[in-house]
Amino acid sequence: MDETWLIPYADLLTLLLALFIVLFASSQIDQKKFEEIRKSFMSALSGGKSFFDNASPVPSDINVGIDTKDKSESDIEQAELEKQRTKETQELLELKKKIDQFIDDNGLTNQLETRLDNQQLKITISDNTLFASGSAALKPESRELAVSISKLLEQYTNYEVVVAGHTDNVPINTSQFPSNFHLSTERALNLLAVILENKNVGPERFSSVGYGEYKPVATNDTAEGRSKNRRVEVSIVRNIK
Repeated sequence: MDETWLIPYADLLTLLLALFIVLFASSQIDQKKFEEIRKSFMSALSGGKSFFDNASPVPSDINVGIDTKDKSESDIEQAELEKQRTKETQELLELKKKIDQFIDDNGLTNQLETRLDNQQLKITISDNTLFASGSAALKPESRELAVSISKLLEQYTNYEVVVAGHTDNVPINTSQFPSNFHLSTERALNLLAVILENKNVGPERFSSVGYGEYKPVATNDTAEGRSKNRRVEVSIVRNIK
């Protein structure tokens, strides 16, 4: 039986295999390599020496070294950031503990509270602790509270501090306070002024703002809710968030 047909059939299979190899390789290497392979393939078809006779395996990822280096540097930076965040949290927890102790010692648990989260350590003071109704003038006894807060803050001069005033939604319209914005802003500013009487706190890191009725923490539909909304917040802002 004549089997000479096997020779051209085997050559055809070889050429098809070479074609698929070229297509696969061309998707992973640059244009220069592709041109070399094309020339080699044409040479093989004409009976010359093929590129594949001496070719070495093509690396699957030529940038693996660079990627590994970048990843290593990123891991180091992330580890350092976590270290700094942990240190900052420990400092703020220490300050929170001191403030909480002051609150307990002075029987102010119903007027002040503290909360530490991913953004800040916040001291919330009810408005009736500091001010008479509809007034932005600090009560004489509340000045001692403001002075005590300032003494605690002077030990933590690397943090920004924001004093924010808030009201309920009951409208106010007087010659002194045309709106709740005016009242909340004046209250925050007056508390800040007493804190800044302490020259050791660093006034450049302090600011004040009034939000009026627009950042409530409770419903304004009840007397209890409105009482919670009338407040001043002293926020020690995290540097690392």
